Amino acid sequence: MNNVDIIKQGYKHFSEGNVEAVLAIFDPEIEWDECTGLPYISGDGIFHGPNEIVQNVFAPIPEHIDGFNVEIDDFIDGGNKVVMKGHYTGTWKATGKKFRANAAHIWTLHNGKATHFFQAVDIAEIINPD
Repeated sequence: MNNVDIIKQGYKHFSEGNVEAVLAIFDPEIEWDECTGLPYISGDGIFHGPNEIVQNVFAPIPEHIDGFNVEIDDFIDGGNKVVMKGHYTGTWKATGKKFRANAAHIWTLHNGKATHFFQAVDIAEIINPD
């Protein structure tokens, strides 16, 4: 399985709610670089290891967003880097408004495991859509 296939599998597991399978593609020392600006992301948005990611990123999503989904438009194969271009969709609970926000992820992999994640997302579109 190549790096793009590994990341595709991770998104498939995430869409199915299978967090354990998602975490299985993560290196134990993964660094997760989350965009700041969402009210539930603390500090500088940098988290280390699967437990911090679950606690600080995955678990708060349903507390703030209904129907969260990642719509994938494309994957770019850069060897040990994989880029996902797509959108986040859902409803921001604080306003009750639906959103569709541009999103891009850059994954770095080593020996078949994700070692780094970088997120770029239009947070303004999520928390204050037109």
